[in-house]
Amino acid sequence: MLNRLRAIGRSASLVCALMVLCLSGIAPALAQDAASAPVAAATPAPPPPACSTTVTEACTVNSGDTAWMLTSVALVLMMTIPGLGLFYGGMVRKKNVGDTVMTSFAITCLVTVLFAVCTYSLSFTAGYPFIGGLTRAFLAGIKSDVATQLSSPSGLAPTIPETVYICFQMTFAIITPALIAGAFAERMKFSAMLWFITLWSLFVYAPIAHWVWGPDGFLNSANTGAWVQVLDFAGGTVVHVNAGVAGLVCALMLGKRKDTGPAHNVVLTYIGAALLWVGWFGFNAGSAVSAGIQAGMAMTVTQLATGMAGLTWMFVEWGLRGKPTVLGICSGAVAGLVAITPASGFVSPAGALAIGLAAGVVCYFGATSLKAYFGYDDALDCFGVHGVGGAVGAILTGVFAVKEYGGTAGALEGNVMQIVDQLIGLGIVIAYDAIVSLIILSIIKVVIGLRVDDEVEMEGLDLALHGEAVH
Repeated sequence: MLNRLRAIGRSASLVCALMVLCLSGIAPALAQDAASAPVAAATPAPPPPACSTTVTEACTVNSGDTAWMLTSVALVLMMTIPGLGLFYGGMVRKKNVGDTVMTSFAITCLVTVLFAVCTYSLSFTAGYPFIGGLTRAFLAGIKSDVATQLSSPSGLAPTIPETVYICFQMTFAIITPALIAGAFAERMKFSAMLWFITLWSLFVYAPIAHWVWGPDGFLNSANTGAWVQVLDFAGGTVVHVNAGVAGLVCALMLGKRKDTGPAHNVVLTYIGAALLWVGWFGFNAGSAVSAGIQAGMAMTVTQLATGMAGLTWMFVEWGLRGKPTVLGICSGAVAGLVAITPASGFVSPAGALAIGLAAGVVCYFGATSLKAYFGYDDALDCFGVHGVGGAVGAILTGVFAVKEYGGTAGALEGNVMQIVDQLIGLGIVIAYDAIVSLIILSIIKVVIGLRVDDEVEMEGLDLALHGEAVH
């Protein structure tokens, strides 16, 4: 009996020992498993919303649209420097080439500063139907957070950074007054030119840009509260008619040149025209402010209208004067670019061909017969090409606009009143531009004078005003 109890005791001790060993191994394993068990992950914060027409605060911009608009900025700036400088520089006489190209360059610098100080804010921020506010004076208040990649774009270009939109519109503000220089070439004081461009940019360009493109402009077709729905996709009225009318007033105020002569270097004009043509894709297709189907159509109709206008001018000149010229076909191409500008986001390819044909014919006579009949000296055809061509394009936009392409029907689709709106818009812009330009020029004439002395004009502006000469 005793032996049996001892055996049972030894068995119980063995069992207890085994249990202790097992528990001592399991506990660390359980502890290790518990330590290695994943902690429930916190719910990630939702990504910031993409910028759109309905989201313009603390959002992420569209990289494709931004890339295209960065390219468009470079293309449109290239239109002025060096494009317009070479285009005009080749048409003047050799003794005035330096002054002509320097005018384009100086205007680029001057308007860049003015645009940053107040022109952008006055043109493209909400304020009143006639002028914008000063919320972006000195480009204040722009959100561009590099760390979070958050932006608050302009409602006028909701998918790209506002900085890119500012630069894009700046290039338009630069080329518009630079075009005016074609009317007063070879005879205006450089100092008078700088004062005129400064005042004209502030008191003419800024208000008209706001009327047609500003968020609450009274001529803006995208503003549901606009008084008149004017279609101007890329600047037929704001840029070309505006510059052309101001150029005509300049030509009338300054009077004719004392002596004239043929273009000194048509190759420069050819190079300038080619740069303008290429740059105009940024001008028109870029005005879609996106890399989408409207930009594609704008690019297509721009090419078609330009080619048609160049050919038309060439054949008209050939038929009437017996020879086609380099200067003629280049001027015709520019006329086509001008005329398709207001229509480029609204018309079909067939409409573009019709607009190009009309521009080639009408602008030819605008640059030759019209100024000969009335006797004004529009030296490089600023009014004949840009004023007349812009008006032709603006009116024909009301005829050929296609609702599928631009959201608004034209006369051919039954909306005859669109032509009336286009004519009203043209009339308002022409009247305001002519009156204010005349006032500005009259003040400058009294204070410092507009025109160089006869001796300076005969010697050439390059040496007399700048101390340089083109060899």
